[in-house]
Amino acid sequence: MPDHDDERPSTPGTEGAFAGGCVLLLVLVADVAAALLIAVVLAVRGLHRMDSGSGQTAAGGGSQDWTPVLGFGVLSLVVGVTAVVLLRIEHRVTGVVQMVLCVLVALVALASWP
Repeated sequence: MPDHDDERPSTPGTEGAFAGGCVLLLVLVADVAAALLIAVVLAVRGLHRMDSGSGQTAAGGGSQDWTPVLGFGVLSLVVGVTAVVLLRIEHRVTGVVQMVLCVLVALVALASWP
């Protein structure tokens, strides 16, 4: 009776690389979706501010808008937590990519600080 192990060549790490690539793709798609959601919210708030600000005078001064800081800060926190979870389950490449994205989003949040 022939062995079934001879039919399929064994390449160590192929399944792990494929699974890691799929996890990276899913996490990046989720991050892009969250970033697009924040971009839409910020755009709608900007349009609303432009419409309501046309009839007001500049003497009031207005208050600071903390929405971009909070939005990008929460996104940075979520991306950072996802990176830590990915590093804990030993998806090192995906976790490092997430950490880099976390730092970039945190820099954007700091840049939008009023």
